[in-house]
Amino acid sequence: MPRRFWFEFDLDPDDDNIPVYLRHGCGVTAEDYEDAVKIVHERVFHGAPLPPIVKMIEDVDVATLDGNHVLPNMGLPLIRGVWFPLGFNKGFE
Repeated sequence: MPRRFWFEFDLDPDDDNIPVYLRHGCGVTAEDYEDAVKIVHERVFHGAPLPPIVKMIEDVDVATLDGNHVLPNMGLPLIRGVWFPLGFNKGFE
């Protein structure tokens, strides 16, 4: 059964190479933790090393996420893949 994961990363606030949308975190639905990290690594970071994970919530209640940025800009958390930020599931099977 797929599970919803929420990740927050240790991002350098002065690093202009980090996309603004990742500063809020990343939501992904996956089979387990390892699958979630694999999806984030491949889809969001395009195979580049992940920054350190500073927060991980398994089975996150999406209603508890930021109502100003995350909730109005997220995809469906019922389907395996990245649901926040948007745009990382194109061609994802």
